[in-house]
Amino acid sequence: MNLIIPMAGKGKRLRPHTLTTPKPLIPIAGKPIVQRLVEDIAEVTPEKIENIGFVTGDFDEEIKNQLRTIATEVGAKAHFYVQETAEGTAHAIACANEILEGRVTVAFSDTLFRADFKLNPEDDGIIWTKQIEDPSAFGVVKTNEKGIITDFIEKPKDFISDQAIIGIYYFKKGEDLKAEIDYLIKNNIRGGGEFQLTMALESLKNKGTNFTIGTVNEWLDCGNKAITVASNSKYLSFLKGKNLISEKASIENCEIIEPVFIDEDSSVSNSTIGPNVSIGKKCKISNSKLSESLIQNNTTLEDVDLTNSMIGNFVNLKSQPKSVSLGDYSEW
Repeated sequence: MNLIIPMAGKGKRLRPHTLTTPKPLIPIAGKPIVQRLVEDIAEVTPEKIENIGFVTGDFDEEIKNQLRTIATEVGAKAHFYVQETAEGTAHAIACANEILEGRVTVAFSDTLFRADFKLNPEDDGIIWTKQIEDPSAFGVVKTNEKGIITDFIEKPKDFISDQAIIGIYYFKKGEDLKAEIDYLIKNNIRGGGEFQLTMALESLKNKGTNFTIGTVNEWLDCGNKAITVASNSKYLSFLKGKNLISEKASIENCEIIEPVFIDEDSSVSNSTIGPNVSIGKKCKISNSKLSESLIQNNTTLEDVDLTNSMIGNFVNLKSQPKSVSLGDYSEW
């Protein structure tokens, strides 16, 4: 099976954090978003993932090496395809046409999920969905009494269905999807000014592809600071009970309220940490109280009381804000 991960977006809603780190590499509970995504897909996929196509922007070699490692850890080979202009979801997938063949899963990189089901590779196609109260900002699907999808609707103004498409798709025949997307692009068929994946899905359905839904229990977005912090907290709750504190971390005179992740070579002293806090590598935290927060690497916090906060790399914070979003190399 091949896996395609479009991840060329600039992550503008998550700035300043994405000015120096691509959004898919922002850590959630100690691992980059895209690594969590790859591992979770491998968990629900009974077949081995052979190739992972990362559809990127102009990423440097250091970032590509991180992505190669993520692929290697699930036994796959990494491929890189640059999306030079953002022209829609179908256009992003088309950038990875080289591996759009055979069994293919497509997963957009800012989506995390928890699911009980196992993908059946013999299904024609599966669309991951989540039942939500207000689906008007998402693509949705309708199904018949047999659970087969009958309609794909992009951002409906009036209520049609509460099954929102979360951004993960499986195709038994990647070649069929490639043909439909190629047709859209060659004939400049757009929706809302862009080449929409839902248009290709609708055409495949009309030609006899039976799509079913894979309903997820949890859908975690990482669109902006508040949502990313909440997703970090939620993901930590999934891991509660596991040892999330590195043996190479130094903890002295602290109260730890689980779940808390503390990475290697970080030192924490005279502090109350948790619940739902992630602390990256080589951080120094003293005389502080942290809850519901995400701290990245090489950051120093002293005499702070923080909640609902997201702190980047190489930050030096020694004041008393209660809730902040600070990018890399900030001082306060």
